[in-house]
Amino acid sequence: MKYLLMALLQSAFLLTANSISLAQQALISDPEIYEKQHFQKRCSEATFGPDYITRLDINNDGIKDVVVNEGELVCDGVRGPDCSDDGCPYNFYLQVKEGGYFMIATAKMYGYDFIKRFGNMVFVMQMHPRFCERTDEVPCEITVRVRGTKFLTISKK
Repeated sequence: MKYLLMALLQSAFLLTANSISLAQQALISDPEIYEKQHFQKRCSEATFGPDYITRLDINNDGIKDVVVNEGELVCDGVRGPDCSDDGCPYNFYLQVKEGGYFMIATAKMYGYDFIKRFGNMVFVMQMHPRFCERTDEVPCEITVRVRGTKFLTISKK
């Protein structure tokens, strides 16, 4: 009986600890506003291309999420100031049922296709060849599925 009580208390503590850690991540009301305000402070003049923000359901839960493409930013006359040979930063935000968003990933890549494979929507990301442990010039294609709040790699080629 004593061990059962201790096990129940430990389980309750773990559940509480997980709830506390999730509660500590602040939600933002809209990633578009959040990201644009960041660059409007950083740049004297910031303009955003039509593909800067894409709203789509990335984790197959029926709720529109957001992908931000920093390659569509022009900061003080420089397109994609944080872009490099590895590509441009993309930020991925999930929307929660209760309202608000949180960032689940950021990646430097050349671009992506969002397609249906075997009944699920997946990203096929075009990235620098080194992400596939290659030294040639052909972009690496990494296929990932968003399950819950995590990116799961399906394949690399």
